[in-house]
Amino acid sequence: MTDRNNRQASELVVGADGPVVTVSARVAAFLMRYAGLNTYHLDNRGVDPEVDQTLIALKVIALSWRETATGTKNAARPELDPQSEWLSTQQAGAVLRMTDSAIRKAIRDNRLQANRVGRSYRINREQLAHFKGRKGPT
Repeated sequence: MTDRNNRQASELVVGADGPVVTVSARVAAFLMRYAGLNTYHLDNRGVDPEVDQTLIALKVIALSWRETATGTKNAARPELDPQSEWLSTQQAGAVLRMTDSAIRKAIRDNRLQANRVGRSYRINREQLAHFKGRKGPT
């Protein structure tokens, strides 16, 4: 068995009654936002009941992960102040126990998404949580 952050495709397929793919809450949040599944669901609601129920399940776990990752009231242990939606590279580095320059390198290498504000970067808490999920435990 491999680390949960680096599972192979064969480890995600389960089911005695036919193949089923398991999806983590972090991956569900990523797919809902960046693969356009939320828009797809809104545009195609009612076409296929099984697809509807699957997309609803993905939304539920994605929202649960997003709330935990972004430090809202349902989070078990928020790592960041709930008021700070955007972080500097220094703040992101402190959360991940990385240096400021390592965070900037991750941004330049397109491993961490950030917005440029003048000469500085601002990192959204959700993006930081996705990066942390890919990076593994610190």
